[in-house]
Amino acid sequence: MSVNIKKDFGGSRVRKPDLSTLVYGKVPPQAPEMEEAVLGAVMLEKDKLAEVLEIIQSEDCFYVDANQKIYAAIRRLFDKGQPVDLLTVTDELRKSGDLEIVGGAYYITRLTMSVLSSAHVEAHARIIMEKFIQRELIRISGAVISDAYEDSTDVFDLLDKAESNLYEITDKHLRKNFKSLKEVLVRTVHEIEEAKNKKDDMTGVPTGFTGLDKLTSGWQKTDLIILAARPAVGKTAFCLNLAMNAAMQSPKPFPVAFFSLEMGATQLVKRMLAAVTEVNMDAITKGRMQEHEFVQMTQRMNKLAAAPIFLDDQAALNIFELRAKSRRLKQKHDIQLIIIDYLQLMQASIDKGGNREQEISKISRDLKALAKELEVPIIALSQLNRSVETRKESKVPQLSDLRESGAIEQDADMVMFLYRPEYYGINNDAMGNTIEGETHIHVAKHRNGSTDTVKVRFIKEFQKFTDLPDDGFGDDGGGGGFTPFKEGPNPQAGIRRDPSEFGGSKLFIPNGFQTMPSKANNVNWDDEDGLSLRQPFRKSNPDDDDQAPF
Repeated sequence: MSVNIKKDFGGSRVRKPDLSTLVYGKVPPQAPEMEEAVLGAVMLEKDKLAEVLEIIQSEDCFYVDANQKIYAAIRRLFDKGQPVDLLTVTDELRKSGDLEIVGGAYYITRLTMSVLSSAHVEAHARIIMEKFIQRELIRISGAVISDAYEDSTDVFDLLDKAESNLYEITDKHLRKNFKSLKEVLVRTVHEIEEAKNKKDDMTGVPTGFTGLDKLTSGWQKTDLIILAARPAVGKTAFCLNLAMNAAMQSPKPFPVAFFSLEMGATQLVKRMLAAVTEVNMDAITKGRMQEHEFVQMTQRMNKLAAAPIFLDDQAALNIFELRAKSRRLKQKHDIQLIIIDYLQLMQASIDKGGNREQEISKISRDLKALAKELEVPIIALSQLNRSVETRKESKVPQLSDLRESGAIEQDADMVMFLYRPEYYGINNDAMGNTIEGETHIHVAKHRNGSTDTVKVRFIKEFQKFTDLPDDGFGDDGGGGGFTPFKEGPNPQAGIRRDPSEFGGSKLFIPNGFQTMPSKANNVNWDDEDGLSLRQPFRKSNPDDDDQAPF
């Protein structure tokens, strides 16, 4: 069909044709012969039905109405566990009242008689799916074109709707096929060999904290990690530190995508500047820096500028937008870690329906699916409910404290809680030492490893987390390990061994440790009559015959 393009003779501009006329009068993509061949093969050979069901998920994929009803009847028989053949399908259609609509028993018999061979039924089913996807794309595009002409249409809602409709096609009809054990085994052995050849135990994206790296071996691909805490404990600051530790890793940086639904990009960058340059956060925010602080910031900010961190501060982000943006970042920049701040601010879809708990459950499921699709770890921040505050015993968060949905802990591969004792007014430990800034990373769930608590230090003025210094009782600054006491010098514990012949006793005084001379040094070992003191500490009493020499 030719398209009539009218020219504006008053000028040189040519009016573009109406897009709706380009598909007018055209027959939608279809393959009725393939549909008949697939249905006939399924009714003739029962083994072929499993192959077809893997490809064609719904009867809507068929173009001819009669074929749709026949395939629906076949699916019902399969779900009931009944055999599928010419007679059972005819009987099922008779029960549902659709037998005469599809053309009677004659049409069903003709389907089986038209099949020459069922050897290529899988290829025929894929052609049916291709034609269906083409029709769906035409339908979605036509709806988008129609809505785009309406002045009352919100353009952002239209984009969301178009994107969600396109993703629905992929999600429902283009699923990955199964893999053989041999194929997965070869890939697994290859990963084990790579891990074996590494000098360290890191198999994923490094966290930047010694104890946490030992516990997790880094953030693993396809994992969904939930990080939860009460407000103002430091969730965002901690995740920014995780992003910088991964992206500024030497010699191999890991690109990171950071989606912030709570804070703006400028606020995030100020926090990162404070952590990297070690300039007071308050001074950076207010712009009241000393001259040397400004010089220090400008000198160190180049390292941060080179870090492959991609920020997105769109508010009310829904799961479809997140998926689309993450896919683009993966394709363009090969991101290795996704961080979301935070889960409860996300929207499941543009449609308003269901309660909030169901919405959060869908978000957590979709995040796990996205992690598997892109093969990257996803860290999602989450709020805790107020039951932590009302609990009289320990204030350490538990899995039951996760807010709004129990599905979060079910879908997550790892659940971590941040706990700061000083948040609840605990400023000293049992020995009376200050624990200002001490933060406990409590790994409450670890699907592929052990659970433990790792302690780090939070330097609030710099918005920076660091490892706790080793105290001589653990090998990772609070990771839960215990190192047995070893003989020898231990300067951190204040013990120094004297290599002299007789050694010496150690006496603690306010100014430090002091070596005192041994009394054995004053004994005259050359006296034949017995031991005597060269320089006794006090005068002996002559009447005291049993006086000990020292």
